[in-house]
Amino acid sequence: MTTRKRLRPAPERDSPLKEAVTSALEDMKAVNVRVLDVRGLTDIADTMIIASGNSDRHVRSIAERVAQKAKAAGFRPLGTEGARDGEWVLVDLQDILVHVMLPRVREFYGLERLWEGGPAVPLALAPAPERAPARRRRIAR
Repeated sequence: MTTRKRLRPAPERDSPLKEAVTSALEDMKAVNVRVLDVRGLTDIADTMIIASGNSDRHVRSIAERVAQKAKAAGFRPLGTEGARDGEWVLVDLQDILVHVMLPRVREFYGLERLWEGGPAVPLALAPAPERAPARRRRIAR
């Protein structure tokens, strides 16, 4: 009588592309790196990586290094957007989207909250922005 062994599922390994991207982010000292699995939320990518840089030059350098490491690993980036301004640079690696941005820009757009599927506030219940009362100009005579 033979007994069958139950095979355990293999532990999930990072793809070579994901390893290249995280290695580039570590090399360039990216700050506050978050890796989000967005497979169930969108069809445009499987993974979204969000990182911050200390200055616009640092953000551009991080994005350039990510693209270089991806090319070296055999994955050609589909495109890079925002490198001219350097506040928010997007590197499209097909299955992985890499967002590198300044901390103030990252806080303003809140991509982590958007893609983690956090609680959404219905539009009708969202607090209206407060407006300052209009000031009248006095005309000097």
